[in-house]
Amino acid sequence: MYVVSLVFNRFSDIAAENSFARKGLNEMKVLLIKDVYKLGRAGDVKKVADGYGRNFLLMHGMAVLATPGAMKTAEKIRKQAEVKRAALNNELKDLADHINGVTLTFSAKAGETGKLYGSITTQDVAKAIQEQTRYEVKRQQIDMQPIREAGEFKAHVRLTIDLIPEIKIIVHREGEAAEAAAQAEAEPEEKPKRAARGRKKTEEAAPAETEVKE
Repeated sequence: MYVVSLVFNRFSDIAAENSFARKGLNEMKVLLIKDVYKLGRAGDVKKVADGYGRNFLLMHGMAVLATPGAMKTAEKIRKQAEVKRAALNNELKDLADHINGVTLTFSAKAGETGKLYGSITTQDVAKAIQEQTRYEVKRQQIDMQPIREAGEFKAHVRLTIDLIPEIKIIVHREGEAAEAAAQAEAEPEEKPKRAARGRKKTEEAAPAETEVKE
């Protein structure tokens, strides 16, 4: 893994921060040094909410303030990230093809209305994927909110910023015949619900760890 090492002019950074404070802005401009799911690729400059930028992107080493000093390194970051990304995509392509289209079926306790006594979580989905495909994925790579009702849902598995296979999740009440779940799966007319994605600014992104070194 490449490690980014950027040297910035400390006074430029302080001036940039003070500028935002003086103007009372709720946004900040950052330079991404990693690929960030649903936001951008390493080397991109993005305007983000101040809290998201400081408490997530900067804190987790995914971005730096887009100061004049940092911007001089943007092109180098972008080019080196492209090399790293291509290699990672090539490495994980077969896994993405294998996972894409997989259907996971869960039996859960639920009330008459279909509301679950509990929920199906990303951990449950990650475990089910491993049991069904023999491939291990982390719960942080599953793009979904906890499922709290019976039905059919879609979720995505973040392997890289380019490889995001889609899976189907069927949840039925415990005690129902297994054929009920199979029938639900075989009805294409009913559009599957999405296992609601979290808001961009609060989701636990699992970026394609693309970092670069000068």
